Amino acid sequence: MDFLLSIIGFAVDLAAVWRFPYYAFKNGGGTFLIPYFIMLIIGAVPLLYLELLIGQYHRQGPISVWTQIAPIFQGIGFCAAVVSFYTSFYYNNILAWSFFYLFASLTPELPWSSCQNQSWAGPNDWASPTCDSNDTIAHYGNASAKGLPRSAAQDYFDFFVLGLNKDSGFDNIGWPRPQLVGCLALTYVVLFFALFKGVRSSGKVVWVTAIAPYCILLILFIRGIFLPGAVDGVQYYMTFDLKRLLEAQIWIDAAVQVFYSTGAGFGVHLALASYNKFHHNCRRDCLITVAANAAASIFSGFVVFAYLGYMSARQNVGIDHVAKNGPGLVFQVYPEAISTLPGAPFWSVLFFLMLLTLGLDSSMGGMESILTGICDYFKDFFQRTRHSRLVLTATICLLSFCVGLVNCTPSGIYTFQWFDTFAAGVSLLFVAFFEAIAVAWFYGIEQFSVDITEMLGAPPGLFWRLCWKFFSPLFLLTAIVAAAITFPTLKYDSYMYPQWATTAGWVFSLSTTILIPIVAIIQMAKSKGTLSQKVGLSISPARDQERIRRGGAIARFHGRHWRYIGPI
Repeated sequence: MDFLLSIIGFAVDLAAVWRFPYYAFKNGGGTFLIPYFIMLIIGAVPLLYLELLIGQYHRQGPISVWTQIAPIFQGIGFCAAVVSFYTSFYYNNILAWSFFYLFASLTPELPWSSCQNQSWAGPNDWASPTCDSNDTIAHYGNASAKGLPRSAAQDYFDFFVLGLNKDSGFDNIGWPRPQLVGCLALTYVVLFFALFKGVRSSGKVVWVTAIAPYCILLILFIRGIFLPGAVDGVQYYMTFDLKRLLEAQIWIDAAVQVFYSTGAGFGVHLALASYNKFHHNCRRDCLITVAANAAASIFSGFVVFAYLGYMSARQNVGIDHVAKNGPGLVFQVYPEAISTLPGAPFWSVLFFLMLLTLGLDSSMGGMESILTGICDYFKDFFQRTRHSRLVLTATICLLSFCVGLVNCTPSGIYTFQWFDTFAAGVSLLFVAFFEAIAVAWFYGIEQFSVDITEMLGAPPGLFWRLCWKFFSPLFLLTAIVAAAITFPTLKYDSYMYPQWATTAGWVFSLSTTILIPIVAIIQMAKSKGTLSQKVGLSISPARDQERIRRGGAIARFHGRHWRYIGPI
């Protein structure tokens, strides 16, 4: 149960609350569910199951496990670990913002409920001249400069929490804001105590962080569905427009949402599965996790659209005027809706507790992937050195915290968006693509099926084998090409990033994917023997390498996969 809740907690993250509902709104409501489930079944589920099987069978972390499969692909593990590390640079800032709002909610009246300060009956010092607390439409982006009204919740987030000002920009970062630094430090303290003992500590924390979001979502839905306009919001969410299926964008958005929400490619599932008993039924856990992820995403859509429908009715505007993606939804639109409810502080505390529980177990999973990978790769050192795990956990948390400080500055929302765009993105797709290629085309589906039979008592079905060898790699390759072709102009609301920021972002992203060919070259170079022996050692599983070392050997495309086939 510790393992099952851990992988559910990692898979069901903040994307279920702030990205899935927006994609559904953007792509024709309920119509989005059709490509979503197709991509889920042929793309994400097989890759998730593949990672669980590899980790459980070989009982090693996401880096060292590739020496058992094909050493030339060990760069996959390094790439996955670095992607997880890069993701922590910005993901934990969402938790810091959630802590900030949680503490701010512990008052008789929510501070973002009005532009006027109740103490001195004047405007709040963070309120812009265009701040409007009445039931008018809130304009996002650079509304102040255009003289358009902005909601109190938006001004509170932009100017009080983030500290945005007219000089803020990607090329003018500024100094970290103390209150955000404190919340970020608290986030890392919680993560440290949840991780420093490994799965013995994190496996207990997830009993709260994996279960609580479902309970809180249910409570928020029951409260929201009785609000005026909520039913209209839900109907809008479930509207079907089958003509949208002919558009390429709906399929791209479905692939992106499915892939990132299940978390395949981060190496987290592989790392957590390495602690399982050898004969554990991980196929059952895979299907339960995917079902929980899909259920949470779809149900969160009902919750979010119930409140969006309420805001739409309250402001007498269309839902398309209040719907928003990302931080704007959970830190501007949703808090604004909550602030109008009776007993608003209670509902606000519930909502931000849900965000914290959704984010903490996902962050723990990413950090555990890094720690397990390093500990297994340098196993001898960590086994003979006392408190080495504790020191490593503290070091990783400290390094990630130091980089995350840049997102605590007045321009932090711009650096946050930059990290969110380039930290994982295409790199994650590359990791999963090469995972499928390494297992299906080099290690071999036949050998992999033998391993699964030894472990689970039965070979994988035809569906799994076809997906691993053909459908999933094709799905990933298509997603990589589509992501590169359709890459939008980098911006946040009305702020346009300088061109050098986009260039730097692609270099930053390349710093992870380039590890795959670099490690492959190093692996070939350090292998001994003739060229054919080097090739054989690099692309063959560990069980064949001793035979290659004993005499001349050759490895070539034999049958349906690359591997060692015997003496020259």
